[in-house]
This record gives sequence, C-alpha cells and structure tokens, in this order.
Amino acid sequence: MTNFKNNYDLEERTAKFGEQIIEFCRNAKRDPIVLPILIQLVRSATSIGANYMEANGASSPKDFSNKIYICKKESQETKHWLRMLSSYYPIEKDNLRNYWQEAQEFTLIFHKIVGTLKIKNSLKSEK
Repeated sequence: MTNFKNNYDLEERTAKFGEQIIEFCRNAKRDPIVLPILIQLVRSATSIGANYMEANGASSPKDFSNKIYICKKESQETKHWLRMLSSYYPIEKDNLRNYWQEAQEFTLIFHKIVGTLKIKNSLKSEK
C-alpha cells in the first residue's frame, strides 16, 4: 500500500486512493453479503477523485463549492463502507484502517476547503 501522506497533489492522491480501493475489492473474497458493500465502496472511493477533478474544472465558484462538498460527503461515505468491511474481513483490518485514515484525511481537507469558501462568501456578502 502506498503512503498517501507524502503526496500533496490532491488530484493524484485521490486517484491513487481510488485505484488502491479498486485493487483491494478486486482481490477480496466475495459472497452475496459482502458484494453490495464492495460495490458501494468502489463507487464512493472513486467518486472522491472524480468530483475533485470536476471541481478543478468548475464553471463557477458555486459549482466548485458544490463539487468540493460532494468530495467531503463521498469521503465520509467511504469511511462507513470501510468500517463495515473491517468487521467482515478481520484479517484485513490493518489495510482497511489505513484506507479509513486516508478517507478521514480527505474528509478533513475538504471540510477545511468548504469552511474557507463559506468564510470567503460571507465576507463578500458583507461588502
């Protein structure tokens, strides 16, 4: 597993995270109980990077803000699915914990961006 923390390029970091989640899910043991969870995990984890890419190409500040907020929500959802999988795959707890930590860092990063945008917007409206 890659050490995500040394990568400050958020576009690359979110893409690598999505790729690693796909690889984990590709190799995971599947049955009817866990398959829907794996599918949801792939959707939410890869959506973080996709929405970040969309935010970078946003057509307006409001569009940028909305996409960043979606990144935050997808990061939070990813943490939920990782938690569900850690009870199903106890042998993978360390890997899943590392993925969860990266999703948590994304949540904090995007929360900070959203907060900064709200402050900027409130300052603009005061003028």
